Amino acid sequence: MLTRIDHIGIACTDLDATVEFYRATYGFEVFHTEVNEEQGVREAMLKINETSDGGASYLQLLEPTREDSAVGKWLAKNGEGVHHIAFGTADVDADADAVRDKGVRVLYDEPRRGSMGSRITFLHPKDCHGVLTELVTSAPVESPEH
Repeated sequence: MLTRIDHIGIACTDLDATVEFYRATYGFEVFHTEVNEEQGVREAMLKINETSDGGASYLQLLEPTREDSAVGKWLAKNGEGVHHIAFGTADVDADADAVRDKGVRVLYDEPRRGSMGSRITFLHPKDCHGVLTELVTSAPVESPEH
Protein backbone atom coordinates (compact mmCIF):
# COMPACT_ATOMS: atom_id res chain seq x y z
CA MET A 1 0.00 0.00 0.00
CA LEU A 2 1.37 3.40 -0.96
CA THR A 3 1.74 5.56 2.14
CA ARG A 4 3.00 8.98 1.06
CA ILE A 5 4.71 11.06 -1.57
CA ASP A 6 8.31 10.10 -0.85
CA HIS A 7 9.87 12.63 -3.19
CA ILE A 8 9.62 14.59 -6.39
CA GLY A 9 12.66 14.21 -8.62
CA ILE A 10 13.87 17.34 -10.40
CA ALA A 11 16.48 17.13 -13.14
CA CYS A 12 18.99 19.96 -13.23
CA THR A 13 22.17 20.92 -15.06
CA ASP A 14 23.95 22.42 -12.03
CA LEU A 15 23.20 20.71 -8.73
CA ASP A 16 24.97 23.30 -6.56
CA ALA A 17 23.12 26.23 -8.16
CA THR A 18 19.78 24.42 -7.91
CA VAL A 19 20.37 23.56 -4.23
CA GLU A 20 21.19 27.22 -3.57
CA PHE A 21 17.95 28.31 -5.30
CA TYR A 22 15.79 26.06 -3.09
CA ARG A 23 17.74 27.07 0.03
CA ALA A 24 17.58 30.82 -0.66
CA THR A 25 14.02 30.85 -1.98
CA TYR A 26 12.22 28.38 0.28
CA GLY A 27 14.62 27.72 3.14
CA PHE A 28 15.00 24.01 2.29
CA GLU A 29 18.26 22.51 3.49
CA VAL A 30 20.16 19.52 2.15
CA PHE A 31 19.42 16.38 4.16
CA HIS A 32 21.58 13.96 2.14
CA THR A 33 23.86 13.94 -0.90
CA GLU A 34 25.35 11.08 -2.88
CA VAL A 35 26.58 9.97 -6.26
CA ASN A 36 24.78 6.95 -7.69
CA GLU A 37 27.19 5.53 -10.26
CA GLU A 38 24.69 2.91 -11.46
CA GLN A 39 22.10 5.59 -12.23
CA GLY A 40 24.71 8.11 -13.43
CA VAL A 41 23.59 10.95 -11.16
CA ARG A 42 24.79 13.24 -8.42
CA GLU A 43 21.91 14.05 -6.14
CA ALA A 44 20.78 16.09 -3.18
CA MET A 45 17.77 15.24 -1.05
CA LEU A 46 16.07 18.27 0.52
CA LYS A 47 13.72 17.28 3.35
CA ILE A 48 10.38 19.03 3.18
CA ASN A 49 8.59 17.44 6.15
CA GLU A 50 8.17 14.38 8.34
CA THR A 51 5.21 12.08 7.64
CA SER A 52 2.81 10.16 9.87
CA ASP A 53 4.27 6.78 8.82
CA GLY A 54 7.71 7.70 10.16
CA GLY A 55 9.10 8.64 6.75
CA ALA A 56 9.58 12.02 5.17
CA SER A 57 8.89 13.88 1.96
CA TYR A 58 11.77 15.28 -0.09
CA LEU A 59 12.75 17.11 -3.22
CA GLN A 60 15.39 15.04 -5.00
CA LEU A 61 17.62 17.20 -7.18
CA LEU A 62 19.40 15.18 -9.88
CA GLU A 63 22.40 16.23 -11.95
CA PRO A 64 23.62 13.67 -14.50
CA THR A 65 27.25 12.59 -14.20
CA ARG A 66 27.25 11.35 -17.78
CA GLU A 67 25.26 12.22 -20.88
CA ASP A 68 24.17 8.61 -21.52
CA SER A 69 22.45 8.22 -18.13
CA ALA A 70 18.65 8.13 -18.05
CA VAL A 71 18.54 11.58 -16.41
CA GLY A 72 21.16 12.91 -18.84
CA LYS A 73 19.13 11.79 -21.85
CA TRP A 74 15.91 13.11 -20.32
CA LEU A 75 17.54 16.47 -19.55
CA ALA A 76 18.89 16.80 -23.11
CA LYS A 77 15.42 16.17 -24.51
CA ASN A 78 13.25 18.07 -22.00
CA GLY A 79 15.45 20.57 -20.18
CA GLU A 80 15.38 21.18 -16.44
CA GLY A 81 12.25 20.36 -14.49
CA VAL A 82 10.17 17.68 -12.84
CA HIS A 83 11.54 14.28 -13.82
CA HIS A 84 9.44 11.90 -11.70
CA ILE A 85 7.23 11.44 -8.65
CA ALA A 86 7.95 8.77 -6.07
CA PHE A 87 5.50 7.11 -3.71
CA GLY A 88 6.61 5.52 -0.46
CA THR A 89 5.62 1.96 0.32
CA ALA A 90 6.46 -0.52 3.07
CA ASP A 91 6.95 -3.26 0.45
CA VAL A 92 8.20 -2.20 -2.98
CA ASP A 93 8.18 -5.82 -4.19
CA ALA A 94 4.52 -6.43 -3.34
CA ASP A 95 3.34 -3.08 -4.67
CA ALA A 96 5.32 -3.50 -7.89
CA ASP A 97 3.70 -6.92 -8.37
CA ALA A 98 0.25 -5.46 -7.64
CA VAL A 99 0.55 -2.71 -10.25
CA ARG A 100 2.12 -5.15 -12.73
CA ASP A 101 -0.95 -7.38 -12.28
CA LYS A 102 -3.06 -4.35 -13.26
CA GLY A 103 -1.21 -4.03 -16.58
CA VAL A 104 1.29 -1.32 -15.63
CA ARG A 105 4.81 -1.94 -16.92
CA VAL A 106 7.39 -2.11 -14.13
CA LEU A 107 10.79 -1.09 -15.51
CA TYR A 108 12.99 -3.30 -13.30
CA ASP A 109 12.51 -7.04 -12.82
CA GLU A 110 13.88 -6.67 -9.30
CA PRO A 111 14.03 -3.45 -7.25
CA ARG A 112 17.40 -1.66 -7.23
CA ARG A 113 19.28 0.39 -4.67
CA GLY A 114 18.11 3.99 -4.49
CA SER A 115 18.94 7.05 -2.41
CA MET A 116 19.91 6.61 1.22
CA GLY A 117 19.91 2.81 0.92
CA SER A 118 16.29 2.56 -0.24
CA ARG A 119 14.90 -0.07 -2.61
CA ILE A 120 13.25 1.32 -5.75
CA THR A 121 11.58 0.53 -9.02
CA PHE A 122 9.99 2.66 -11.72
CA LEU A 123 6.70 2.42 -13.58
CA HIS A 124 6.52 3.21 -17.30
CA PRO A 125 5.28 6.77 -17.88
CA LYS A 126 3.10 5.69 -20.82
CA ASP A 127 1.12 3.54 -18.39
CA CYS A 128 0.90 6.34 -15.78
CA HIS A 129 -0.61 9.17 -17.86
CA GLY A 130 2.78 10.52 -18.90
CA VAL A 131 4.34 10.54 -15.42
CA LEU A 132 7.48 8.55 -14.66
CA THR A 133 6.55 7.02 -11.30
CA GLU A 134 8.88 5.52 -8.73
CA LEU A 135 8.01 3.19 -5.87
CA VAL A 136 10.31 3.47 -2.83
CA THR A 137 10.84 1.42 0.29
CA SER A 138 13.04 3.45 2.61
CA ALA A 139 15.98 1.80 4.34
CA PRO A 140 15.28 0.94 7.97
CA VAL A 141 16.07 3.76 10.34
CA GLU A 142 18.71 2.66 12.82
CA SER A 143 17.83 3.35 16.42
CA PRO A 144 20.29 5.58 18.29
CA GLU A 145 22.77 3.82 20.57
CA HIS A 146 22.44 4.42 24.29
